[in-house]
Amino acid sequence: MPRPPRWRRCAAALLLAPAFALAAAETPRRSALDAQLFYQLLIAEMQLRAGDAGGAYRVLLEAARRSGQPELFRRAMDVALQARAGNEALAAVRAWREAEPRAADPLRLELQILAALGRLGESAAPLQALLGLTPEADRSGVIAALPRLFERAGDKRDAATVMAEALAPQLDAESTRTAARVAIGRAWLAADEADRALALAREAAQADPSSSAPVLLALELMPSRPQAESIVAAHVAEPGREVALHMAYVRALTLAQRHDDAIAQLGAINRERPGEAQPYLTLGALHLEQRRLDEADAALRRFVELTQHAAAGPTEPAGTAPGPAESAGTPPAGERQPDPAPPHAAQRGLTQAWLMLAQIAEQRGDTAAAEQWLARVDDPERAVEVQARRALLIARQGRVDEALASLRALPERDSGDARAKLVAEAQLLRELKRWQAAFDTYGRALQASPDDADLLYEQAMVAEQMDRLDLLEERMRRLIELQPDHAHAHNALGYSLADRGLRLDEARRLIERALELMPGDPFITDSLGWVEFRAGNLAEARRLLEQAWAKRPDTEIGAHLGEVLWAMGERDAARGIWRQARERGADNEVLNETLKRLQVEL
Repeated sequence: MPRPPRWRRCAAALLLAPAFALAAAETPRRSALDAQLFYQLLIAEMQLRAGDAGGAYRVLLEAARRSGQPELFRRAMDVALQARAGNEALAAVRAWREAEPRAADPLRLELQILAALGRLGESAAPLQALLGLTPEADRSGVIAALPRLFERAGDKRDAATVMAEALAPQLDAESTRTAARVAIGRAWLAADEADRALALAREAAQADPSSSAPVLLALELMPSRPQAESIVAAHVAEPGREVALHMAYVRALTLAQRHDDAIAQLGAINRERPGEAQPYLTLGALHLEQRRLDEADAALRRFVELTQHAAAGPTEPAGTAPGPAESAGTPPAGERQPDPAPPHAAQRGLTQAWLMLAQIAEQRGDTAAAEQWLARVDDPERAVEVQARRALLIARQGRVDEALASLRALPERDSGDARAKLVAEAQLLRELKRWQAAFDTYGRALQASPDDADLLYEQAMVAEQMDRLDLLEERMRRLIELQPDHAHAHNALGYSLADRGLRLDEARRLIERALELMPGDPFITDSLGWVEFRAGNLAEARRLLEQAWAKRPDTEIGAHLGEVLWAMGERDAARGIWRQARERGADNEVLNETLKRLQVEL
């Protein structure tokens, strides 16, 4: 068969290029792609392939103006942006606006390009034009999207000022007053003006108490402005509020280490929406972290029941409470499995629940139940995690070599699996307190990824257990060099120095930096309190540790607070804190070492 001429081969290939895609698809519009236009597009693409982006841009823009086709204006803009020619990209979208004065797309693109070029002073007119083109019913949605249009702006304060001026007329309109305040608030938050953002969030919530938009802004403000929580709490307290927003509040509380408050909110959700599964999964995880095994077990079983019921269809009342056999820690014999597989998201939730139920059974010493829960997990992506738990069960029976062999025998689909296997082996060795072997195993993983932040951190924490401050400091310094904003690295190094009474001023600086990166974190606050204790500042140590304990009554924080109270002569108060701490973790090494060293009987 004869080969087609060279120009025909080029034309055939070019029909697949972006500039031709729409023209080729819209065959009825034959008049748009006349001979001259076809020739211009052909020349433009040839110039682009030859590296002459400027020539291609000029030909495409001329073709766009001649034909008025939006896709050609966009193509000219794309060519300019790829060549980092912002002014030319702006000229292309402005020419598009002239050709289509009633089109919204060129206005949106003009705003984005102006923000990227730092020419925010020119944004007011296209922004007003965009709002003018938008029907009133859709205007709130456009306003809500404006912060994203300006997110590339170099000067966030200028962006917020421009948006506030452009949206000023919308603040009094009933249909847009809430959206405008929230959009301006987001712009001020991006400009690090949290107080202005908070004031606007309050105004928006008062303007429309049923709207979720001010609540979402308040959730973003909560870490830096705790006062914003009142907006969220008032909204979710009203009956009938959306569960997703209430769960976002729970996540914010959890991130702030306010687990008891998060649990209280989950209880409110469960009372109002007892058939919602997801809150029970989160509730179970929080109870498990606090070692409330019975509560965690009940919540997770309820999640499994609701999820399987939804997947299999209504075969039994969804509100049936777990029976006595279900609270014993062993999966009920012969429990019906759903025939149809749940959706992917639900299956992931079930996998998480089964793994946590296995962990609960393991902590109760019920190896058989733990294995039964693990047997339910059929997810290749969790194979290493499941086998790691099985290996721990085997190791606790004294069969350590068998446990390690079971991990090493797992197949490796890729380098990620190889890393996961080494991490699982190291974690198993840590559980067994084989510190040197765990350190060496992390070292083998680091050979493949020397700058892996997680591996550096974990190996450093093993060095801490080995009392090798030199190794810990070397890893943490490297981690801070790689990630200067790694709060936990600053905190861990600072605490390790403080706990040994070394270089306390440096330890304080490290921990204060960690607290700047994670304001209010109770564990970092605990570290700072421990520095003050080591430095002899008992009153300040007590203040910080009481603050940390109130936010997160963790066993180790309680151990530290109790020691400070003991040193201040408040022996009864110290014993009271230690008793509470022991209820949360009787096997905690820091607490037990403290009681032994101070010769305290509780």
